[in-house]
Amino acid sequence: MSRQSLDRDFYARGALEVAPELLDKVLVAPDGRAGRIVEVEAYRGADDPGSHGFRGMTRRNSTMFGPPGRLYVYFTYGMHWCANVVAETDGVAAAVLLRALTPLEGVGAMYTARGPAARRDRDLCSGPAKLTQALGIDGAFDGADLVTKDRGVTIVDDGCPPPEDPAVTTRIGLTNGADLPWRFHVEGTPDISRRSP
Repeated sequence: MSRQSLDRDFYARGALEVAPELLDKVLVAPDGRAGRIVEVEAYRGADDPGSHGFRGMTRRNSTMFGPPGRLYVYFTYGMHWCANVVAETDGVAAAVLLRALTPLEGVGAMYTARGPAARRDRDLCSGPAKLTQALGIDGAFDGADLVTKDRGVTIVDDGCPPPEDPAVTTRIGLTNGADLPWRFHVEGTPDISRRSP
């Protein structure tokens, strides 16, 4: 099956449109490690108190304000990297957090990167910090263009359509904006970060 990188128009829509359609697409790292996206969360700007963009642009979150189709990578809890896909249009804060993948390629390298914490395949990418570690994505990839593949990372469509009826829940780990049902995942996959309530 051929793999076509998603084009700019795919990303240049609202985060709530892009998020469920990212499900079952494939995130590919520069060295070929790859996983199928099975869980995401949408984040917006001034109307989303759970978003990094809620209080405006800073040096840390500037990538989230566009242009669309870039990777917004941030450091959290003093130890973890998280990767987001930038949506909407230039100047508007909107992104989709990549929460979990099903490992597809380079699984051995993922085990090496994750170390002793990974004892089975579902331990490799079942969380936003796990998947970045497994694929070797860190702060050097903040602002990477997923369309032009300027840093070797991209998201491709390999012909697997997104689920017609994805599971929808509230987002995980938030205090503000915790009531918004903006988390989407593939029902039944063992690789998501947390089961639905």
